[in-house]
Amino acid sequence: MGNMPDSRIIEWSDGSWTHSPALTRIDGHLDATAIEGSDAWRHTAYGFVHDSEHALLAPLAVGEAIEVAFTAPWEGQFDQAGLFVRADDEHWIKAGVEFADGHLGLGAVVTAGRSDWSVGYVDDWRESEITVRVSRWEDAMIVRARADDGPWRLVRVAPFAGDAAVSAGPFLAAPTRSGLTVRFTRWERSAADGDLH
Repeated sequence: MGNMPDSRIIEWSDGSWTHSPALTRIDGHLDATAIEGSDAWRHTAYGFVHDSEHALLAPLAVGEAIEVAFTAPWEGQFDQAGLFVRADDEHWIKAGVEFADGHLGLGAVVTAGRSDWSVGYVDDWRESEITVRVSRWEDAMIVRARADDGPWRLVRVAPFAGDAAVSAGPFLAAPTRSGLTVRFTRWERSAADGDLH
């Protein structure tokens, strides 16, 4: 998986932002700076709805996978970046890393009307280039991630409707501060993973 022979680069200019970042700069890679207060969440436990993430999206069909690679200076509480999958306002997934309480967490928020969240620490990934990969099956999204050229980790298997029009791509958010700049180094499309193991 990853850098497969059939993988195709997606140009940064081929995506559309859900909400424009404060700044973007393209120089082979994409540097994007989040607006303070940006986030994505619906209802669960906190009671609020946040719909202000910065996600650069392109179509994702059943049978395809999208990968996003990135680095960031993990410093601010709840700084986050990764890959966003969106069908509509109430059906989406954000998968990647978030810096909170001094730890870097790898996880996913899966939302179908209400959000849920799974996360585990990956503090040894702080200085790494992180890649998040989502494969779209007929009835599911399979999320994997890795640091640098390390082994892929299964992050989540989540139900997702096969008949929905879905887009996916890089995302970032900075709920508590201004100035978070994430460097996205790669955005690729390839065939979906054939199995979970």
